[in-house]
Amino acid sequence: MAVVGGGQLARMMAPAAARLGVRLRVLVESPDGSAAQVLAEAPVGAAADEAAVRALVAPEDGDAAAVLTFEHEHVPSALLAALEEEGVAVRPGRDALRHAQDKIVMRTRLTALGVPCPRWAPLDVDAAEGARELAAFLEEVGGEAVVKTSRGGYDGKGVRVVRTPDDVADWLAAAQDGGPQLLVEEKVPFRRELAALVARRPSGRSGRGRSSSRCSATACAPRSRRPHPTSTRPSRRGRARSRWRSPRGSV
Repeated sequence: MAVVGGGQLARMMAPAAARLGVRLRVLVESPDGSAAQVLAEAPVGAAADEAAVRALVAPEDGDAAAVLTFEHEHVPSALLAALEEEGVAVRPGRDALRHAQDKIVMRTRLTALGVPCPRWAPLDVDAAEGARELAAFLEEVGGEAVVKTSRGGYDGKGVRVVRTPDDVADWLAAAQDGGPQLLVEEKVPFRRELAALVARRPSGRSGRGRSSSRCSATACAPRSRRPHPTSTRPSRRGRARSRWRSPRGSV
């Protein structure tokens, strides 16, 4: 299995892969990266380097990988498309990845599916029009909202709590100059953050070969839970319920 990205997630794949008898070859950003410390096959290269990704999948001096995956979303869609067209098994595929790469695409899809989301809106790439749209949204939601860059943000990067369009004047200007488009979301109070790890076969069946009553043909497991400092630890039964419910219906 070829993996693009050599951070902590790739490192955590190593023991699970070893138990399953799966050999990993990971494209790491540096020789001393997290995954490089525990894996023998860890060539150095960038996710956007086509030659490096191709060499990861099919090295000249080794076996071609049976499947290509990645630990982050910063892999060019055009490159994945080319590899898929050449017969490389990319999991998840580029059509799924684009929803992780672009928050506007993701929010649009979730809204179309009827998944509960905070109120949100894309902002026009024209700086003046985007500022007007943001001002109107702020008035609608009570004067405070969250503005995000649609691409490239993670762990708080590309996220600002705003009260006026001036709070993101630089981002509006950057979007007009070709930077990532912005979106604005209602600020939702929450007590903790929940994440779920979902696995599904290309056929649509779960990894266990049966449908989950809660997940509809997917196998779901909680990946992390980040309690708010003021929250109390829920009961075991409460924790089980929280795995499947998002606080206040938000996503």
